[in-house]
Amino acid sequence: MDTPKRTWTKAILWQALGLFSMLVVGFLFTGSIAVGGAMAVVNALIGLTVYILFERAWNRISWGRIPISEDLKEGLE
Repeated sequence: MDTPKRTWTKAILWQALGLFSMLVVGFLFTGSIAVGGAMAVVNALIGLTVYILFERAWNRISWGRIPISEDLKEGLE
């Protein structure tokens, strides 16, 4: 299970990459850095929120996980 800090770090890094990508796509479609930037920011905020909720929800689901042995679990703490 990921810690909340790890989830947030992954989400922020992923959104930074998405922000840049969306800025480029928005600029290519509109010809405006301002409009492309606004599209990118809105997309990043929505995407970050959904990603965090999705990751935290999946951390509560045990389906598909391989149990960690007690010896290994103690070594991770």
